[in-house]
Order: sequence, then structure tokens, then C-alpha cells
Amino acid sequence: MTIQTNLTGLDLRAEIDRLRKERNAVILAHYYQKPEIQDLADFVGDSLDLSRKAQATDADVIAFCGVRFMADTAKILSPDKIVVLPDMAAGCSLEDSCPPEQFAEFRAQHPDHIALTYINCSTEVKALSDIIVTSSSAEQILAQIDPAQKIIFGPDRNLGGYLARKTGREMLLWPGVCIVHEAFSETELLKLRAQHPDAPIAAHPECPAVILDHADYVGSTRGILEFAQRIPGDTLIVATEPHIIHQMEKAMPGKTFIGAPGADGNCNCNICPYMALNTMEKLYLALRDLTPRIEIEEGLRLQAKKSLDAMLDLARGTVGQGDLGPVRAG
Repeated sequence: MTIQTNLTGLDLRAEIDRLRKERNAVILAHYYQKPEIQDLADFVGDSLDLSRKAQATDADVIAFCGVRFMADTAKILSPDKIVVLPDMAAGCSLEDSCPPEQFAEFRAQHPDHIALTYINCSTEVKALSDIIVTSSSAEQILAQIDPAQKIIFGPDRNLGGYLARKTGREMLLWPGVCIVHEAFSETELLKLRAQHPDAPIAAHPECPAVILDHADYVGSTRGILEFAQRIPGDTLIVATEPHIIHQMEKAMPGKTFIGAPGADGNCNCNICPYMALNTMEKLYLALRDLTPRIEIEEGLRLQAKKSLDAMLDLARGTVGQGDLGPVRAG
């Protein structure tokens, strides 16, 4: 999406606030968004938490500052609302790793398996799935499935592998990975721990097993935020996309949060390149022009909604609790 040159000199924060009111819009931001976007959002949280907010809001327009599958999920659950994504190129490596036609073929090869699918997937893959899960709800949902039932888990092999090791449940794993969490280096993490021997490590389950094996806590973004509040010391090493640290520093200004390093100890490869595509300029244009707009064919939406509804039914205790609530004054 090309940014128009006539935005020079605009007070983007003021203009976004004006358009928010004029459009009766709500701005939702994921924890991995840039701090300036988090700070102006109406709600900040995990992908499904934000979709639940979208479903409950009386706004006419939802500006979703995240990636495409998140905005799609909001539209699946809130079909009567206008959903805009500041940059339609904001995709997801996990979604890209699981083409619907290949997933459909894989399912056909294993007709006795159900598909337990991570929410980081396309609408088409959701429509091919039986139950969607999030990183915070997956274990609870897995515990409610008959032990005799065979399971396909996709698209994240790291999350699926973590669940299999923790629960002892065998699953067929789709071979997808998150490029951000895959970039963390065990060697560099151990160097960092040696520098801060008393600091615990919190890691997202999308990380490879060699990272998770060193973690004192493994959990979703919401879980990592809650763990940060519980640690007895004042320093935490964080192995997930580093923009979540902004919320930690706001909530706990007296503590120190250190992002786990990438492969060479210095690269920015642990910053999600897709999340970074959303900018203040693009958010302003999305609210001004109501584009790019999420549109989903109704039959596909209804089929995808079945797997999301199954998750909501099985995960009542874990869904919708991960946002920080209102973060914008007034």
C-alpha cells in the first residue's frame, strides 16, 4: 500500500482520533504492534481477545492493527461490521506455511483424525478444521478430547510439539513455523542468561524446543505478561516478539525486561516483519478511506465460524481475558 505524500504536516494522532469519532470506529492493536499504535488503541491484546472485543463492540468500523488472519477472524465473528486492516500485505508465516489445498489433501489422507488448528491460519484452513485453538486455550481444549481420538495439529509444529510433550498426547504435526520465534538462538540465549543468572526466562510456545527447554515459564502473550507481574526479582528475559515489552514497561516501570536475541545476538530478526507493516499513516488512511477492507464470502465465513465456535464452547475459561482493557484516556 503506497502512502500518499500529502500527509506531511498532519497531526496523525489528532486526525486518527477525529476519524475514530466520525466513523464510530474502534481501534484494536495486537501486543506485537509498534508502541505508538498500542498507545492510541482502544484495546490491546491477543488475536482472539481482540476479536471478542470486536464482536462485543457497538462500533460500526473495526480498525484491526495486527495481521490478516486476525482481521479475518474479527470479520468471521462480526460480519455486519466494516473491518479494515491498515496494510493488506500484513500476513503471517504460519498462515503461509499451510496452503488450504495442501491441508485439505493432508486431511483426506487421514480421515480418522480431527483437525485441531492454531488460530494463526487462513479463513480457508479454519473452514477445513474441526476446532481452532489459541496458545492460551490449546491445552484446556486438548484435555476435553477423547484420548482415543486421533488428531492433526497445525500449522505450528513447535506449539504442537510443546503440547505433545506436556500432555503425552500423540498428534500428527503440520510442519509450519513462525519465522519470528524460530529466529531465537539457544547459544545467544545462554550467553544472556550467563549475564543475568538470576533472571527467569519467559517464552512463547511458538519457540523451538531448544528455547523452551531453558524457559522458566512457557505461555501465551497474556500469560507472559501475567508471569512478568509475578516474578520475585526485577529482571525478566522475554523470548517472544519484543514489542510486547512496551506493555510490560508501562505496567511495571520498576522492572527490567530484556528481549531474547536472534541468531547473531544483534539482528532484528525477532521483530515480526508483517506486524511492522502497519503504521500510523496507514491507519489514518484506512480510517479515512475505509480500505483495505476485509471481505469474506458468506458460505466460507459460516464454515470457518464453526471451528471458532467449537473453540469458544470448549475454552470458556481462557478466551477473552488476554487484553489489557481500555488503554486510551477519554
